[in-house]
Amino acid sequence: MIPSTRCSDDPAALPIQTVFARACDPESSPHPDALRPAIVAELDRVPLSAVAALGPAVREWAAAERTRFAALFDTAESEGCAGVLMRRAALACAPLASLSGAWLQWMSEPGNFEEAISMGLLMLFAADVGAGHPRASRGSAYLSLMQHLRVAVHAHPASHLAQDRRIADQSFYLPAIALTMSRHPEVYQGEIIGLDLCLREAGVLPPLDGVRSRLPHVADWTALDPGLARTSDRAPAVEDARAVAAAFAEGAGPPGATAIDRGFAWAFDALRDWCDETYQELDAARDPAFEMAELVRSRAREASSYHGRYVVEGRPLKEWLTEACTDPVPFLAVLAGSRIIRPGRSGASSLTGRLLSERGPMFRVFPDEDVDTINRWIDALPADPGERAALKPPAHQPRRIRLRTVPETDTGRAPADLRQAYTYLMRRAMTPATRRYALRYVEEWLARSRFGMNSSDPALPAEPPAGGLRPWLLDQHDLHNDDFQHDQGVALPRRADVIDSTLQLAPTTLIDGAWLSGYTDYQLASTERGHFLFETYWDELGNGELNLNHPLIFRDALKDMGIDLPPTRSPEFAAWPDLWDQSFELPVYWLAVGRFPRTFEAEILGLNLAMELSGVGGSYRRARQSLREYGFSTLFVDIHNTIDNVATGHSAWAADAIDGYLTQQAPAARAEVWERIRTGYRSLNPPSGFWARTAARRA
Repeated sequence: MIPSTRCSDDPAALPIQTVFARACDPESSPHPDALRPAIVAELDRVPLSAVAALGPAVREWAAAERTRFAALFDTAESEGCAGVLMRRAALACAPLASLSGAWLQWMSEPGNFEEAISMGLLMLFAADVGAGHPRASRGSAYLSLMQHLRVAVHAHPASHLAQDRRIADQSFYLPAIALTMSRHPEVYQGEIIGLDLCLREAGVLPPLDGVRSRLPHVADWTALDPGLARTSDRAPAVEDARAVAAAFAEGAGPPGATAIDRGFAWAFDALRDWCDETYQELDAARDPAFEMAELVRSRAREASSYHGRYVVEGRPLKEWLTEACTDPVPFLAVLAGSRIIRPGRSGASSLTGRLLSERGPMFRVFPDEDVDTINRWIDALPADPGERAALKPPAHQPRRIRLRTVPETDTGRAPADLRQAYTYLMRRAMTPATRRYALRYVEEWLARSRFGMNSSDPALPAEPPAGGLRPWLLDQHDLHNDDFQHDQGVALPRRADVIDSTLQLAPTTLIDGAWLSGYTDYQLASTERGHFLFETYWDELGNGELNLNHPLIFRDALKDMGIDLPPTRSPEFAAWPDLWDQSFELPVYWLAVGRFPRTFEAEILGLNLAMELSGVGGSYRRARQSLREYGFSTLFVDIHNTIDNVATGHSAWAADAIDGYLTQQAPAARAEVWERIRTGYRSLNPPSGFWARTAARRA
């Protein structure tokens, strides 16, 4: 049962739809104290049970629920209303199914790029978003189902579901809590692992079973089952999730195991509550009067403004409609007995005929699905007035859910210097002070990048190439090759200089891909251009394979040189005395700009192109010669020179992402957007002189 704390009328509480919508925002980073008491209370109210015991219980429960819903749909089929239940089931499942796996979106962060647990979670998430393909996420597959059922008016992006009045509060509860926790993975890591495992054990959401049996070929049902693999060469996702949970529990000890149990038990409890509520709703919806009562309740307020002159049974129709905002039953009884209704004969009723016709006073007041509801209600009305008087809509009233908040406080200090900023920005969650620091740092860095851009040798042409960036990309690759060939007679740097230059790259290279961290957000990771950026990020971290993880490969290269640095996320790393202060300037920019994938999208696209193209064909090959000369591993530069290639690699993807972005801009805005992309491209190596830094401070 839903406890009273979730139904509070406290004005400080947020509607669950608001919590859901805010948690969908990829730049959302609210201070965790605001909702933490409510989330902790929700997690604590469910008795703990071990995952080992709950796993089989979830599978058995899900199978029983599917049988229960299948029987309900069969009954509806015999009554001619299975279509109604399919549409309502699709809407009820939408907030959860449209974001299937999204709670894992921030589980990888620059501070854990080298850790097996985070890479295991990233592997699960990459499958959920369909890495490498646009619009291939599990949520995208669900959107296709909603579109087929014609209930997708508010379904894209998923945050818009919060505006759909057809979806009950209960359907937002589980995903809203899960997504809010996903914004603070350092607090809820174990709980997120547990709830993710629970949902994968459950498989396809039980209310959808009646839809699947009737529409087996209109949706990718494999994608809609989070427990299954997306490709035939992978193990079932639920097995990978079990392995991650076991590894986390082993590494974190009893507290980690407890956190997993806590998240799993809570998710199972929330899933059962939601299924029960959904079953009651669908069962009630078999009666046409139930949907008609919902329709009247939702439209009565606006209708009351237009019916002040009409009197029905001694009362102004406006009064009937005002009352119907909370209790539509009396109005429905009056409407059923009025002259505009012919009980059992919707085709002969004035309401659905003359009044709604193109010359009628209510033309286009109701969309087609509402007209279907009205027709179904009229056709079910008995002709006998006594029988009509005895009819009442099923009494199922969804609960309203709100979460109490506490006032947010601007706790925490802004970073005191670059080294501290580097450590602070390793984690996804930020205090407001750190967020302001990050935003200011990015704005100043971009101001430097803009300074003198058009008077210097341009990195990108002044206007977008008419044929796209691919030809330009090949020209740049030729220039890199020419420079490499020209440098063949130049002496290689000394061994000590090779070691020191490699060390100074450590703050940057150990967070390889950090500028794209914002594109791990579920709704960005599978868009037409976002999928290029997420797949690049996914590649930088080795696609879940630790032996291909770029930060780990670079660490091995450092150890080969006799350098064993502390963990990247630790204050000791940032304080390492042999690292120069200026070695943290660029990585802090990467860490900061990655927090704002929407605000600085154009600049990130430009930066990504510059980064992926920077070494291909030239400096990587030069670095390889230096490393080989002194017997050091060349794997890091070798792997980048191949995966960043300009034909099918990261450089090509970066160019394609920009070309796609430009085609979506209005012609009048394209010049401004291109300037922002050029600025982002130049931001990899902005001018650092006095006047450029002065321009940055003024910005």
